Amino acid sequence: MFNIALFEPCIPQNTGNIIRLAANNGCILHLIEPLGFDLTDKNLKRSGLDYFDLANVHIHKNYGMFLNSMIGNRIFAFTTKGTCKYNEVEYKSGDVLLFGSETSGLPTYIHQEIDDANQLRVPMMPNNRSLNLSNTVALVSYEAWRQLGFIGGK
Repeated sequence: MFNIALFEPCIPQNTGNIIRLAANNGCILHLIEPLGFDLTDKNLKRSGLDYFDLANVHIHKNYGMFLNSMIGNRIFAFTTKGTCKYNEVEYKSGDVLLFGSETSGLPTYIHQEIDDANQLRVPMMPNNRSLNLSNTVALVSYEAWRQLGFIGGK
């Protein structure tokens, strides 16, 4: 399956929704610290409902430690500055779907480390800043899973 990575997420409700999403689509969720909330936050738990125990969640102390755990996997960064649309890529099992924080996206140094062809965007109307993080993760992860024929799903 796929790896969903959240770089320094800030809003517990979004992360809770994504935990529930990962439990339902079989993706592995990676949270890259620092987080903008505590993992015991009531909003995180409310949004994730009782799916936290069903999801495969890994916490990484920083981006470098996360990268070390992903050696050999392709990384796709999702950004409004992306050069290619998210649905124009052929996804493979094990790919990393990397998303930035809700308030600032991905930092420049990460953009500089990832090939332009692997910086993807979700189309939206002109002059809008961005979509909600959990909505974007859902769109992208389900497109990637669709391309694999929803393997393992029912």
